[in-house]
Amino acid sequence: MKISYQWLKRYIDTDLELDEILTVLTDIGLEVDGVERFESVRGGLEGVVVGEVLTCTDHPDSDHLHLTEVAVGREEPLKIVCGAPNVAAGQKVLVATVGAVLYPTDAQEGFKIKKSRIRGADSFGMICAEDELGIGTGHEGIMVLPQEAVPGTPAAAFLGLESDTVIEIGLTPNRADAMSHYGVARDLAAFLKAHGRRAELTLPGTEGFDDGGLPAAQIAVECPEGAPRYAGVVISGVRIGSSPDWMQNCLRAIGLNPKNNVVDITNFVLHELGQPLHSFDADRIAGGRVVVKTCAEGTKFVTLDGVERTLSERDLMICDAEKPMCIAGVMGGRDSGVSDATVNVFLESAYFNPVWIRKSARRHGINSDASFRFERGIDPNITIYALKRAALLIQELAGGRITSGIADTVSVPDITEPFRFDVGYDRINALTGKEIPQATVKEILGALEVRIEAERDGVLSVAVPPYRVDVRRPADLTEEILRIYGYNNIEIPARVRSAIALEKRSGREQIANRTAEYLTANGFSEIMSNSLTKLAYYEGLTEYPADGCVKILNPLSADLNAMRQTLLFNAMEAVALNTNHRNPNLKLYEFGNVYRYDASRAAEGGLAPYSENYRLGVVMTGLTETVSWNEKAAPATFFSLRAVAENLLGRFGMDIYRLETLPLGGELYSEGLSFRLNGKELFSLGIVAGSIRKMFDLRAEVYFLEMDFDLFVRSVRKHTVAVSELPRFPEVRRDLALLLDREVTFARLRAIAFSTERKLLRSVTLFDVYEGDKLPAGKKSYALGFVLQDRERTLTDQIIDRVMNNLLVQFEKQAGAVVRV
Repeated sequence: MKISYQWLKRYIDTDLELDEILTVLTDIGLEVDGVERFESVRGGLEGVVVGEVLTCTDHPDSDHLHLTEVAVGREEPLKIVCGAPNVAAGQKVLVATVGAVLYPTDAQEGFKIKKSRIRGADSFGMICAEDELGIGTGHEGIMVLPQEAVPGTPAAAFLGLESDTVIEIGLTPNRADAMSHYGVARDLAAFLKAHGRRAELTLPGTEGFDDGGLPAAQIAVECPEGAPRYAGVVISGVRIGSSPDWMQNCLRAIGLNPKNNVVDITNFVLHELGQPLHSFDADRIAGGRVVVKTCAEGTKFVTLDGVERTLSERDLMICDAEKPMCIAGVMGGRDSGVSDATVNVFLESAYFNPVWIRKSARRHGINSDASFRFERGIDPNITIYALKRAALLIQELAGGRITSGIADTVSVPDITEPFRFDVGYDRINALTGKEIPQATVKEILGALEVRIEAERDGVLSVAVPPYRVDVRRPADLTEEILRIYGYNNIEIPARVRSAIALEKRSGREQIANRTAEYLTANGFSEIMSNSLTKLAYYEGLTEYPADGCVKILNPLSADLNAMRQTLLFNAMEAVALNTNHRNPNLKLYEFGNVYRYDASRAAEGGLAPYSENYRLGVVMTGLTETVSWNEKAAPATFFSLRAVAENLLGRFGMDIYRLETLPLGGELYSEGLSFRLNGKELFSLGIVAGSIRKMFDLRAEVYFLEMDFDLFVRSVRKHTVAVSELPRFPEVRRDLALLLDREVTFARLRAIAFSTERKLLRSVTLFDVYEGDKLPAGKKSYALGFVLQDRERTLTDQIIDRVMNNLLVQFEKQAGAVVRV
């Protein structure tokens, strides 16, 4: 938010210099983000002074140049060569001296005045025309000033040019009370008064407002919930034109372009008081009556920016007898505002429900100065003052006259009442960390316009003015006291006492941390993404249908309009972002909640239709290892990610081979497996389908795993990991090549092996698979490796042979296997 220093000084009289004010503003929470210079004329005409032409003769070598001597308040006059046809001796003129920088009208850059030699004559400046100074468009000749102008007077002083300092304040959303020049002045004055500094706070008077006892303007509020207070007045005989220079300079300083006197007045009062106003052409109000109401769903309305908008039945509208004229508190209509032909004005001042305005502004994608303030909460008690202030300015600057009384409809009387609660000195001191003297607390509260209604046993009953919408409880008021008292006045203690309490983490948190440590140790990076996502991702899906999404009623954007059902799309967004930034080799993981809407849950069992589930997503793409001189490129595969899953489960004592597996495919995966535990899917793992990759413009294969982490936690809690000494006796390995039916899986053979030999068998691996025309139809060959070990003695050949024979017998009996020689 921009604050004009000159404008600010209209409301506060203090002996503080600008640098001190900037420091104080930051100290009281109105952090100064930047300071810039504003000049009503670029460059401020620095180096340009009033001059008097003493002599003027024709240049001997030119038919249009003149040789002049100009007095500019120095000991010696300046010799200047001038080409203007109207230059003459005795004139008072504006002279740009050597070193001045001028910014001509319509020029992008300025030019510097230098000593020059023109047709053999020296020239030490320039006698200027309007457009050369950037103060007008005239170029018929030089500017001729009144004779009373004093030579040597700076041009800026003579012309009454204004320069200003513009303060950029990084305003926090809760400080709606400071969204105006008067609001900042009021906060500044509170600090100065509390610290014994001089600070006189003033507001322009409205005593001159006189409606002559005329009937009030005709208004009707049919939606009191949306408009708790609505007021208006009619001003007739208005002459639309330019606003005065002082007002235009105020608006330009804070980045607003002046339009006409009436509109400029409403903008001026908005930034003066923080009260948005709106002016209507009264002759365009059908029936002469203003109605505040909602319109039917789907009603079309064209706003000031020329955009046709479709209204909601929850949009508060300012209407006449026939049509809507304005989206209340957001933006006016194209056909009802003030124009050059306007003669009579209906001026509106209101307090609108912040929630209604916020939702309408978001719904239509409009962010105006008015909505910015209304949706944060303004002062409901300044409504009438602001209306009178603007009406008087229109009378003064636009020649209007007040032709109605003020209509003031207060539908919710409580909004004008202060916020009341109790706060104790002990509570204040506990929160601030320092015992602030009670007299100081009372002084600060008085400076903040907080009324103390009663005091008993160290407890104050206070009434906070309603413009402080963020101060509703003792902690809020304590923050205000500390803000004005000064954070820097709270000493840092020499000793800090604290008790270190070890909080036992939940089982899920412990397991998640160990999982993250494992994945990170294996080269994966954790990502964190938004639970809000695009509903469009789920359109056309059956496993995760769009109807299953929890939809956001008031989304910030089309990209964040639903809660995610799966972590897959967040992972794909991360892959796409990195790939587009030339980082295609990725190993990522994310923990997060997913959400589902199922209306049948409520219909069947009376359960909430919404469900939430905690999941782990893991994604791999590109190369698994960095290419090196001694390492070949190793692209990620399905089996790369499967190995990660197998080792992760093993880390918690789970055997992946004990899980039931079912094939996946179709919408999300082109190929994949579902790993199930007791009939429930523990995790899915596969190659992301081409249609999904196409949505993110990805060509490389992407491998994704999604785990039901809540189910995983419940499962691993039942498992224990045993620790034992390293065995003293060696392992023995034996291999078997088996001819099998194609339907026989390695998992089945592994299960047969461990059920046959429980004591000595340590591991079973599959190290070769062959399928080809050298084998009978429907057959395949597996080469298995078996590791045997006895922890109490060295294995003999007889024991090893017996174990292998037993395994072979069971393979033949249970799997129809035949040994290949």
